[in-house]
Amino acid sequence: MSNDVLSQRINELESGKVGFYSIGLYPASLAYNCAMQTDGMNLLLAPRPGRKLLGAFSEEVLSGMDSEHLKTMKRMGSHLEDYKSVDNNLADLILRCELVVLSANSNHIEKDLLEASRLKKELNRENVVLACLSGSFSHDDITNESYVLCEKESSLGFFSGFHRHGALRNPLDSFTANFCHPDSLTAFFGARILDKLSPNIQVSSGVHNVEGQYIKAAKNMASIFAGFGHTYHQDNPGLLPTLLTLLLEQCLDQAATVSMIRSDRDKLYNCQPLPLTELGYGVQKIEAALLKDGDLKKVRDHTFAQLTAMVADVRGSMMLPRTGSPTRNFQAGQVLANIMLSQKRCPLSLDEFLEHCESTGLKQGALEGLKSLKYWPQILSKYSIPLHDSSMINLLYMSIYGSSEQKAVVFHVLSKSRELTSYCQESVRPKHSRKFSDALDNLNSAESMTKVINIIKRIQNTSFFDSNDSINSNYIDPSQPPHIQAMFLIERSISTKI
Repeated sequence: MSNDVLSQRINELESGKVGFYSIGLYPASLAYNCAMQTDGMNLLLAPRPGRKLLGAFSEEVLSGMDSEHLKTMKRMGSHLEDYKSVDNNLADLILRCELVVLSANSNHIEKDLLEASRLKKELNRENVVLACLSGSFSHDDITNESYVLCEKESSLGFFSGFHRHGALRNPLDSFTANFCHPDSLTAFFGARILDKLSPNIQVSSGVHNVEGQYIKAAKNMASIFAGFGHTYHQDNPGLLPTLLTLLLEQCLDQAATVSMIRSDRDKLYNCQPLPLTELGYGVQKIEAALLKDGDLKKVRDHTFAQLTAMVADVRGSMMLPRTGSPTRNFQAGQVLANIMLSQKRCPLSLDEFLEHCESTGLKQGALEGLKSLKYWPQILSKYSIPLHDSSMINLLYMSIYGSSEQKAVVFHVLSKSRELTSYCQESVRPKHSRKFSDALDNLNSAESMTKVINIIKRIQNTSFFDSNDSINSNYIDPSQPPHIQAMFLIERSISTKI
């Protein structure tokens, strides 16, 4: 490619526009932020057929918004045809923008992606980059497989950051976000274009689009647990920091595992036009502990160069704000806590949980965390996520999808501060480590002594406890504390599903 052609393309990107298609509450709030801070010329909007441009806002919210800013938003969402103003559609965005963000949730995102890809070819606009916001696991009903969409679509970007909808309408607040793409140069220019939307939104680049979308999906489930913890254990301030720290760490631990098993890791590292460590913020690595040939090894992954904004996203979604409302998944966790407080039990079923959510104004379609939770055992299996790196979401899963007997144990753990704290401490230990510790606690038993000796002598591999071991059996000792019973139930129940 000649220098002149490259120069022309760079200039096109520098003056390029961003398009948001579908228009839900988050992208509409972000667009309002742009309207407050700029003339809105860098952003175009297109509502899904049947939706209104400002339809995501309630009448109460609309009444408190500036009329001039709303006019700017309407200009973003329309253009002139034969001297008449008409709403933009997806084709208009692809024709006029360099980056189109498909902002639908998991209910529509795959259909939108297919349509956008078709239009790119039909309109000869193959250079247009497509990205998504969706933070949920997709599911193929034919193959019964769950996955994150960025994994299936190698050219798809991922845009994410923590922005409360109400805070986005605050002209003084500032936010961080990130734009991820498999190609580092595309990630760099995409972030640069998005960064121009508003001076209050700082966008950085990264290549961890698969891992980033995984964190977003896992974070939405963790946010439910956080909402539960804030509400049910509001009188137990010693528990909450432990709970929230563990939820954050496990999101990142899981994403690290996902990154380590990617089949395209060599390409990500060795075939990039820009060094990965020169993208994004200063936090330039994430570590995963891998069990290989009986040894524990730590591996660094520099695809997480833009980790700071992702961590902020997770933390923010688990915080109870001083003003405004928490995230919708957090609110679902508050509903879960209220069910347990009033009924003294876990929800009888997902349907009962959803009924309570609907009664508080939370629509099922907006609760991405609950959609992801449905496929949780499949996700653990697909990405080989260890149970000790997913113990908090495992407990949440059992509270909704477990049997009545299992839910009784889980409720005891979730409702008692000491039991939940003990679960946080014990459940993060690898299964074999716990068995070793149990054996040491019972050295008066010949069987336990034999196990300890075998471990020390390394006669056997990491699965030194055979299938006849009592921990692997179906028997749950009722004399054990509830948090230990819950761990056994999870190991037995979820493991059979994966």
